[in-house]
Amino acid sequence: MQDVRLIGTGQLLELQRKLRAAGHENIRSSMQRRIRRAAEPLKNDLQSAIRGLPISSPGGRGRSGGRSPTTRPLRGTIAQAIRITVRNTGNPGARVFVDKGALPPDLRNMPHVINTGRIRHPVYGNRRRWVTQTAPPLWWDKTVRMHQPRMERDVRRVVDDVRQKLN
Repeated sequence: MQDVRLIGTGQLLELQRKLRAAGHENIRSSMQRRIRRAAEPLKNDLQSAIRGLPISSPGGRGRSGGRSPTTRPLRGTIAQAIRITVRNTGNPGARVFVDKGALPPDLRNMPHVINTGRIRHPVYGNRRRWVTQTAPPLWWDKTVRMHQPRMERDVRRVVDDVRQKLN
């Protein structure tokens, strides 16, 4: 699982230099807002994808899993940690990622693990008894691939609009 980065580094760097030279703070903030808006649908779909992701247990003895021993729902916790950042300086562009700092320490690697489709963990924390659960693999990758063409078009349109305003 990788962070999603919307960058047309050459074009955005050139545009950034022109904006800085021209001193157009309102155009710069508008560009940043529009790039963030282009990434919002991806963030929302990633959150929906993880919240609705079916995680199943092996057949077993017909028992249902029951309630979690923790108070936090796994998929909801991961969904809340999905963030967007937009930068105009340094390495300009947009980035959609899972903020590991917003996850509890024991779940920091879980988005990657779920993306593999195979979740192995101790049963209710009992390290002598382990279970493997499955989920549809590549939930992150598939959602990103679906949005990538639209996002690239939107960012290209934003860059073109800003260029026209500067000329």
